[in-house]
Amino acid sequence: MPDLFRLDGKVALVTGASRGLGAAIAQALASAGADVVLHSSSQPADATARSIQSGSGRRTATVVADLGQPGAAATLASQAIAAFGHIDILVNNAGTIRRAPAADHPDADWDAVIAVNLSSIFKLSREVGRHMIERNQGGKIINIASLLSFQGGVTVPGYAAAKGGVAQLTKALANEWAAHHINVNAIAPGYMETDNTDALRKDATRFRQISERIPAGRWGKPEDLAGAAVFLASPAADYVHGHVLVVDGGWMGR
Repeated sequence: MPDLFRLDGKVALVTGASRGLGAAIAQALASAGADVVLHSSSQPADATARSIQSGSGRRTATVVADLGQPGAAATLASQAIAAFGHIDILVNNAGTIRRAPAADHPDADWDAVIAVNLSSIFKLSREVGRHMIERNQGGKIINIASLLSFQGGVTVPGYAAAKGGVAQLTKALANEWAAHHINVNAIAPGYMETDNTDALRKDATRFRQISERIPAGRWGKPEDLAGAAVFLASPAADYVHGHVLVVDGGWMGR
């Protein structure tokens, strides 16, 4: 049974791996045996690479790309494949958030969020999915969705729209690629202690309101996604397709 969750011999590409959820997921996949290509948007994810090398001893490579720019996803995919020869696991984690009331929400903020949080996920999945189909060895694609895949949020219309799109894109790709033994699923984190929620946690009223609703009694930490990510990347999830796995401390069941 433990072998069902091993990733030995696999290569994973994790976007947004320099900190937060991406770093924790990358470290978890490495601990399960995978070599990991670590993407970041500006500076190489060297700290995550060092943590993996000292912890599990797995191979790492770092790649820098601004996924909000045209052509970045294709370049990233080719560089990641070149690093270790193939990709077995893709984790689409990179994201951004812009907060402003809908009536005053700038076009630039909307466009930036949709480009990174939705369009780049499709484009990178398309490139890596094509690679997986041509290799004919199957694969795993894990998209990072959100509670706002189900709910609307406040002052984050672009983020909510993108994350709703991520859930539907996950299902659409699963429908096409399941026959190729490519599992496309998503994880929807709850309220997590990351840079994206810094503004919420600094707002005493919102922090209290959110905290009181979480049955687990606390906000999540990046490492709380480790088990879900390893499961969806592993043989244990070979018959799981198009699923959005909520990891939220019970928020959605409240």
